[in-house]
Amino acid sequence: MRRRKKKHEDEHMDESWLIPYADLLTLLLALFIVLYAASSVDAQKFKELSQAFNEVFTGGTGIMENPSPGETQPPSDGEVKSSGAEKEEKKEKADLDKEEIERQAFLKDQEELKEIQKKVNEYIKTNNLEVQFVTKLTDEGLLLTIRDNVLFDSGSAVVHSADLNVAKELSELLVMNPPRNIIISGHTDDVPIRNAEFDSNWELSVMRAVNFMKIILENQELNPQWFSAKGFGEFEPVGDNGTAEGRGLNRRVEVLILPRVTD
Repeated sequence: MRRRKKKHEDEHMDESWLIPYADLLTLLLALFIVLYAASSVDAQKFKELSQAFNEVFTGGTGIMENPSPGETQPPSDGEVKSSGAEKEEKKEKADLDKEEIERQAFLKDQEELKEIQKKVNEYIKTNNLEVQFVTKLTDEGLLLTIRDNVLFDSGSAVVHSADLNVAKELSELLVMNPPRNIIISGHTDDVPIRNAEFDSNWELSVMRAVNFMKIILENQELNPQWFSAKGFGEFEPVGDNGTAEGRGLNRRVEVLILPRVTD
C-alpha cells in the first residue's frame, strides 16, 4: 500500500510586514496633514497642530515646536495701534508727573523766598529804612534795592563807615541753608562821571558792587562761591533820568537772591 505524505494545509503566511506598513501610512497621513496646515493662512491653527504633533512624535521637543520664520505673523493693525496708544499714554502720564513735581518744587521755593523777604522787611521796618530799602519778589528771584546815598558818597565806591553795620547786619539775613546764588549789582544815573578814580559810570557801578560784596562776605557763614558782582552803569534805569527823582532811583545797589527752581 502506497503511503501518501500528509501536506500541512494549515500553514500561515508571515504577517510581520503589516506593522511597519501601518507606521508608514500613519507618518504619511501626518505629513499630509502638516502640509495642509502649512498652506492655511490660519497661523493659530498651525501652531496648535504643530504643538500636538510635537507631543506625539517628539515628546514636546522638536523642530515643529517653533514655527518657521516664514510663518510668523506680524501684529495686526489693532495690536500696533493699541501698543502705540499705551506707550503714548504712559509717556503723557510721566510728563504730567514730572511737571507736577517741578511745579510743587517751584511753589515750595517761592514760599522760602517769601519767608526771606519777610525777615528782610522786618529788619527794614525795625531800623526805619523804608525809604532807602525796598524788597520785591520777581520772576528772577527776591530783589533787595538799596539807594546809593545810603552806602556811598557821590562819585565814590567806598561804603560809608557809618553804614558798615547796615551791610553786616544785612549779611546775617543772607545766611541760608542750603545756600542760594546771590548777585550784587551796581547801577548809576546817566550823568557822565570823570574823576581821578573812575572814567565812566560803568566802572563806578562795578566797584560799588564789588566793595559792598566784600563787606557782606566778611561774614564767615557765607561762602563766596555763591556770590557774584556786576556793574550795569546807567544802562538799566528804573526811573526817568530827566528828573532828579528819577536819577535818584537809578543810583542804586541791588541784591538779587536767586530761586533754586525756575518755572
